[in-house]
Amino acid sequence: MDFLGTVSTSNNGGFTSIRTKNFTVPEDLSAYDGVELRVKGDGRRYKLIIRTSYEWDTIGYTASFDTTKGEWQSVRIPFSSLIPVFRARTATDAPPFDASNITALQLMFSKFEYDGKLNPTFAEGQFELPFSSIRAYINEPITPRFVHVSSAGVTRPERPGLDLSKQPPAVRMNKELGSILTYKLKGEDLIRESGVPYTIVRPCALTEEPAGADLIFEQGDNITGKISREEVARLCVAALASPSAVGKTFEVKSTVPFSEPFVIDPSNPPPEKDYEVYFKELKDGITGKEALEGTPALV
Repeated sequence: MDFLGTVSTSNNGGFTSIRTKNFTVPEDLSAYDGVELRVKGDGRRYKLIIRTSYEWDTIGYTASFDTTKGEWQSVRIPFSSLIPVFRARTATDAPPFDASNITALQLMFSKFEYDGKLNPTFAEGQFELPFSSIRAYINEPITPRFVHVSSAGVTRPERPGLDLSKQPPAVRMNKELGSILTYKLKGEDLIRESGVPYTIVRPCALTEEPAGADLIFEQGDNITGKISREEVARLCVAALASPSAVGKTFEVKSTVPFSEPFVIDPSNPPPEKDYEVYFKELKDGITGKEALEGTPALV
């Protein structure tokens, strides 16, 4: 793709731009930190303008970026660097940039910077800015922006050869329960396909018991058992800060059997867990759908 043309200062000109059509549905990039452009520079300074309104002539959230002549480069523009601009003037009364409501993107080459300042690289005549991509990015280290609590068993109702008599009630009665597990799996798939860094937690049967029992983490959607709601909440919070948890889908249960209540001594509670030990052992790409699709699970 190319942003190219000829710019002139005649007739109060001095600027040119290309802009996407308004998106039918606003893009929600609130899980990201900014936009990255892959461009082949020509030594000039350009502007990226992000629109958050469907009106045509209105405020655009803007950042300038310099390019190196003849070189492909990745230009990162943090959302935090965007300033509200209307006709090359800073709009001091504009609301903060809303990354959850992006309606259009625009590239501009202009004689003008902001508030009367001029672009030091501007020259009349031909210009060309090839670009190969415009994408959202997340700062390193990448941690989950979405931790989703699903259920163990979501891939089992349609699994061939499975003995349903040995499965939990939700698996045996999936159809009677409105195909709840089927829809939970569809929800998981949407998250996995979204591009947002995620962790999907599939707890076994939830209990009101305290946290602190020893845990078993598995992948492939095969285990049954129970786990404390409090424990699940703790590991979800831990996942939000763990790069090792990104892109992982896993099941989790305690080692305590259903027939045995788990209790703790309030005067001597169990030590806090280091969930990172478990997260580091998990693998990408294992969901349990492998058994449905006839493909082997990753090992």
